[in-house]
Amino acid sequence: MTAPIRVLLGDDHRIVREGLKQVLADPANGPPEIVVAGEATHGQAVLEQVAQLGGSQGLDLVLLDIAMPGLDGLEALQALRKAWPALPVLMLSTYPERQYAVRCIQMGAAGYLHKSADPDDMVAAVRKVAAGGRYLTEATAQALAGAVERTGVVRAAQPGLPVGVDALSYREHQVFRLLTAGHSVSEIGAQLKLAPNTVSTYRARILEKTGARNDVELALLARGLPES
Repeated sequence: MTAPIRVLLGDDHRIVREGLKQVLADPANGPPEIVVAGEATHGQAVLEQVAQLGGSQGLDLVLLDIAMPGLDGLEALQALRKAWPALPVLMLSTYPERQYAVRCIQMGAAGYLHKSADPDDMVAAVRKVAAGGRYLTEATAQALAGAVERTGVVRAAQPGLPVGVDALSYREHQVFRLLTAGHSVSEIGAQLKLAPNTVSTYRARILEKTGARNDVELALLARGLPES
């Protein structure tokens, strides 16, 4: 008998976790194919749960939301890849694949799944990632291809220089994500434990690197809409 896939859910919304558990439950008779071995409501709790469960020895997969309080999903992903490189992470989010899927894959995620995904697709993603594969939707694959193409064009002109959102540092991308979610400079500073003037400096760099003129254009960029 095949051992069940052991999953840790990292999401700060209980209703989302309960919904995921229903989706992942095997409706067939007998032992379930996928078992939720643990739950966590923020990034630090994810790391603690993974450690308690024995890392890749006790888990087959971490299903991780991006937007969580405290240590967010991207920071948790970075820490997981460093501490348990053999443990695959499947990112789950409501953010547009065009921007965030590429960043997650670049940071070591084995896949990116939108929360509106069909239940069958979600189960298929968990199976594939737990088996050591990568799960890329068509939208994610297109986003990755676009990122590679943009990088190639820029390198042809100026080798080694990334472009647009791809040019943002990790911290700049954090600020970018919070700005496009409607947070003020002071709110971002409080959440990231940065001085407001430091956040303003990051914002200026983000505008320069993306070519956006203001926060409205940044929000349009994040949603994958034209900036006109």
